[in-house]
Amino acid sequence: MAATSAAVLNGLGSPFLTGGKKSQALLASPTAARVGGAAAVAPKRLVVVAARPPKKSWIPGVRTGPGILDPEHLDGSLPGDYGFDPLGLGKDPAFLKWYREAELIHGRWAMTAVVGIFVGQAWSGIPWFQAGADPGAIAPFSFGSLLGTQLLLMGWVESKRWVDFFNPDSQSVEWATPWSRTAENFANATGEQGYPGGKFFDPLGVAGTLRDGVYIPDNEKLERLKLAEIKHARLAMVAMLIFYFEAGQGKTPLGAIGLSAV
Repeated sequence: MAATSAAVLNGLGSPFLTGGKKSQALLASPTAARVGGAAAVAPKRLVVVAARPPKKSWIPGVRTGPGILDPEHLDGSLPGDYGFDPLGLGKDPAFLKWYREAELIHGRWAMTAVVGIFVGQAWSGIPWFQAGADPGAIAPFSFGSLLGTQLLLMGWVESKRWVDFFNPDSQSVEWATPWSRTAENFANATGEQGYPGGKFFDPLGVAGTLRDGVYIPDNEKLERLKLAEIKHARLAMVAMLIFYFEAGQGKTPLGAIGLSAV
């Protein structure tokens, strides 16, 4: 486990794990400077540190100290961190970063799928798990063509995301986005993994503003949106799990709430 952890950590060069240059310089600075051969102790200064709000628990009202209900490796710094890690998967910082990335991506896909399932059946009347095989479905491509196209496009996007995870901002270059005249449209404007912002990923300016053509993120608003997104993402993933169980019984979400015969 130690060797695997070291290998993953070596591959992750993001500031999330290594810290910024200013932080590293502060950590490496000596506590005392030598003046004229004698150690000169810096005068004491009063430093006021804002206290971190109490960490929330995934079981409200239950506090039993470090352990399954309050693991030490989850300090509440991640959006939506309520200390839920009963298997201890996030004890390694490198794997914790990867699991959070995976949760975020899966959650976004789940939210898109939930909306697509409801809208698709409401518009066509065809259950989502039969849409591709129904004779009346709008399917201009064969199953093989759809599968090949998805593998090609998804493979390209996911390979770029994989490379960018280990080498942040390495994919925001001209050759990686040949249809764009400038790579700035795809650059990470917030500096945070998974939340690029910018003109392309935040065109409505929900988490930032455009000033003289430059995207400036609103950190306070971004923190609120990150928390809201991860909550909705988790709810959507649970909803998709329920949809799968319903499909196994030949039922649909609209049918479950009485809006469809199926």
